Amino acid sequence: MTPAADVTYLVATDVGGTCTDTIVFGSDGAIHIGKALSTPPAFADGVLNSIASAAGPMGLTLEALLARTHLFIHGSTVVDNTVLTRDGARTGLITTAGFEDTLHVTRGAYGRWSGLTEDRIKHPVKTDRAPALALRDHVMGVPERVDCDGDVVLPLDEAAVERAVRHLVAGKGVQAIAVSFLWSFLNPAHEARVRDIIARVAPGTYVTLSSDIAPVPGEYERTSTAVINAYAGEITRSYLTSLQSLLADRGYRGATMVMQGYGGLLPASEAAARAVGMIECGPAAGVIGAKFLGDLMGDRDVIAADMGGTTFKVGVIQDSLLEYAREPMVDRFHYIAPKIEVVSIGAGGGSIVSVDPRTRLPRVGPRSAGATPGPICYGQGGDEPTLTDVMLMIGYMDPGHFLGGSITLDRDRTERLFAQKVADPLGLSPTEAAIGIYRIASAQITDLIREITVERGLDPRDFVLHAFGGTCGMLAAAFGEELSVRRVVIPYTASVNCAFGLVSADIAHEYSVTRTLPAATPAATLNALFADMETRARAQLEAEGVPPDRMRMEWSADLRYTRQVHEVTTPVSAATPLTEDGMRRLVDDFEALYERKYGKGSAYREAGIEMTMFRLTARGLMPRPRLPETPEGAPDATPALMGTRPIFDGASGGMVPGRIYDFTRLQPGMELSGPAVIHTPITTIALHTGHHARMDRWRNIVVEYGQ
Repeated sequence: MTPAADVTYLVATDVGGTCTDTIVFGSDGAIHIGKALSTPPAFADGVLNSIASAAGPMGLTLEALLARTHLFIHGSTVVDNTVLTRDGARTGLITTAGFEDTLHVTRGAYGRWSGLTEDRIKHPVKTDRAPALALRDHVMGVPERVDCDGDVVLPLDEAAVERAVRHLVAGKGVQAIAVSFLWSFLNPAHEARVRDIIARVAPGTYVTLSSDIAPVPGEYERTSTAVINAYAGEITRSYLTSLQSLLADRGYRGATMVMQGYGGLLPASEAAARAVGMIECGPAAGVIGAKFLGDLMGDRDVIAADMGGTTFKVGVIQDSLLEYAREPMVDRFHYIAPKIEVVSIGAGGGSIVSVDPRTRLPRVGPRSAGATPGPICYGQGGDEPTLTDVMLMIGYMDPGHFLGGSITLDRDRTERLFAQKVADPLGLSPTEAAIGIYRIASAQITDLIREITVERGLDPRDFVLHAFGGTCGMLAAAFGEELSVRRVVIPYTASVNCAFGLVSADIAHEYSVTRTLPAATPAATLNALFADMETRARAQLEAEGVPPDRMRMEWSADLRYTRQVHEVTTPVSAATPLTEDGMRRLVDDFEALYERKYGKGSAYREAGIEMTMFRLTARGLMPRPRLPETPEGAPDATPALMGTRPIFDGASGGMVPGRIYDFTRLQPGMELSGPAVIHTPITTIALHTGHHARMDRWRNIVVEYGQ
């Protein structure tokens, strides 16, 4: 049925390694979901396909939907992929003379194993630093010096800068240049002048200044951040420009907002200049979506688990607060940018299942079949077994109901190749081997969640598990039971939850000032620092069309005990501008956060407390879509029953008859118990014996345990 002519839409699309997901919110309150395979390297094509897949069931063409769309929000892995595949621009670095090796020394010995897996760290002699994104002969030092007070000690040698630029661009063929001088975050004048010289000598060269992208202390991290941004910046700008052009060609006339790893949105033009902010923006959006739903359902402590085609990712929301990464990394490179903490392993639906030829033990991942060629069962040329193929073999996937029947799965070829490459080498039947692989994947996920909870002093029994991503529903009830979480929620938007998170986010700009001050500093000093940032922030939001009543300013400060290295970012919870009572509350809040992070009794005020950085997050509040609610009715789920077929049941350890349900025929209030499988148009949910599920009034599936 075609919607009324006056209905307008907000469209959000998230590009993943295997699938591209879309969620459409109508002004009439309706939610529409789309999903299509990603199309590397032309990811923009997959975006259009995904939007079109949502438009079709709405009775609209792609062009008609885009013509009615007032805002498009986007999340993409373009920056992550560029770094991971080493497919970025040839990048040069201009730095302070005498410090040309900073990028390559990294953090000394620590740089040899940072970013490596546990098994590789066990053999540190065999480790080495990752090759830098700017080659050593693409690093040029120029005479200049600013001291720790921001005073110029040695003026910039502009002639040397010009020679360096000509050498890098004409001599080395670099396409992007990062500039990182000592103490430039206190006085950026020299870096700004270098940008002017590059614009004159080599117009069109992509330039990143460390004082723009990471105006904070940390010589190596700041330099690394600038280089990453330069390396991926041109590709990001080209991608976003191309995407906007394609959308415009199909009738879209609105603005494009891009998700950032810290959970906020930026206009596409600004996001293109701050490419590093897009790292892991999809997983960040997933956590934002989980928080939105958790707040709606009254769950303040949430484990947000996302399992798509390539990886399994998990984040923690504690007391409705997001956790931010202390030392963000992409691949093996540190960078400085606020980022929601999400940890991951290479276990997704597309993760390749293999047998180690040396140990004869089975492995799941970390290699992935991705969207192309994909799992064997997709019939697109894949010939390596994946976790998705395993799910088909243990009965969780129906060959005729994948993605609403848009792809018919090839079970015969899947079983033949799985037997040849996995089951036979293990000396097991295909079904026995598939069950074993399922258990391995579940154990890997359980261990990762324990790492981010139990090993940090958090008890999973205090949390609700939100399971999203196209694959997570097939394992979530099983590993949720192993973790003893309070319950498991598989959202209505589970398979497109990262896209759902995009529409749950606000425009957000980050500002910071670095200055070391004792905790006893008068409140007026902090108010002056924040007032200057607020002036700039409000001007920025006003330029983006945000009215004053939709602006929110969130203050925070980094505090630490004297002589410690790591700070704790502490939100200012008192009324602003701060009073002296507000300053005392800031210190109390810091110590409470410190003990939550490092254990009760770890705070020690007698050591002295100092503040090192002052941060402002300026938000432009976006309209929040309302999730439609339906009153819960009778519990009998028989109207949704499609039949039975053999499925794996963890309680019995083997294949048993399982009831098969059609999600589209379930109604709020209906209840069902395992062993069972629920097929939705975009994902699958598996229940074992002892698992009890109910559809709530938002059409989420809520799973609890017990006889």
